Formats: sequence, C-alpha cells, structure tokens
Amino acid sequence: MEEMAEHAHAHHVDPVVEYQSSKFGMWLFIATELLLFGGLFTAYTIYRAKYPEMFHEQHLELNKPIGAINTVILICSSLTMALGVASIKRGKQELLRLFLSLTILFGIMFLINKYFEWGHEFRDGNYPGTSIFFSLYFMMTGLHMIHVIVGLLVLAVMLAWSFTGRFSDKYNTPIELGGIYWHLVDLIWIYLFPLLYLIG
Repeated sequence: MEEMAEHAHAHHVDPVVEYQSSKFGMWLFIATELLLFGGLFTAYTIYRAKYPEMFHEQHLELNKPIGAINTVILICSSLTMALGVASIKRGKQELLRLFLSLTILFGIMFLINKYFEWGHEFRDGNYPGTSIFFSLYFMMTGLHMIHVIVGLLVLAVMLAWSFTGRFSDKYNTPIELGGIYWHLVDLIWIYLFPLLYLIG
C-alpha cells in the first residue's frame, strides 16, 4: 500500500514535466512515421513519373466513391476525437466516452469499407505484385490500415480506462496523445486519397 501511495504521489509531483516529456516522445514518433510514409510517397512519385501511362490507366480501376466515403469517415473521426479531447479537458467524462465511442465506430467503418474495396480489387485480379502501381497501392494503404487498427486498439484502451475515472480535467495526457496519433492517421489518408485515387 505504501508503494502504491508513493507511486501516486510521484505521479503528481510534476505533471507539467510528465506532460511535456510524453508529448515530446509522441512528436518524435510522428516524425519517424512521416519519414516512413514520406519515403513511400517519394517512391510513388518517382515511379509515376517513369511510367505515367500505366499509373494513369491503373489508377482508374480504383473505387473512387469508396475512397471518398472513407475520406469523409476519417474527417468525421478527427472531429469526434478533437471533441473528446476538448470534453475531458473540461472534465466531461460522459462526453469523452461518447466521442471516443463514435471515433472507434468511424474507424471500424473505414476498415469495413477498405475490406470490401480490397476484395473488389482481388476479384479483378489486382494483387500486390501484379504491377508497380498496385504494389505501391497495397503497400501504402495496407500500412495505413495497420496504423488505423493500432489507433483503434489505443482508443479502445482509453475508452475502457475512462470508465474507471482515470481521466479528468487535471489529468488527460493519454487522451491527448491518442488524439494526436489519430489525427496523424487521418492526415496520412488525406494525402493518400488524392495521390492514389484522383491524380491521373
């Protein structure tokens, strides 16, 4: 019991330092993620310049309506995530749980749409390795999908913790960091959608 009390006390010794350290770590992580996707974006640009006709013809085979719907879904999820962060900063725990639940729902909807979209491509004979375009398409959207799944797991943990009263207007760092990660996921898709679906 004494150790738990000491840990709880240490937790509140300097919340500003804890917050700044956690946020700095998250920004470092985001920088590595941007470098990763930046490399993929660069590779896509180079190969598109080298094989413009192939990229133009094959990008027409992608399902633009589903891509557009997924873009709207993720933009809505960014809004609900931002509202969730704002809610807990005002001590509104019920609103936090509502907006976290909506964000998770939007993320699941995105994955379901992507599942059907990939299924459609497979039925048309478009697999990873069939061409440079589709190899990059599946690599980039697949990596993004992994990030969505990780984000959903993080948000699910945050939602579970919210029912224990762990977060308040005075302590909400994990929620804010989870929000930053989720916005990164959305931002990457906002770049992927026009790059893959619209630019011919």
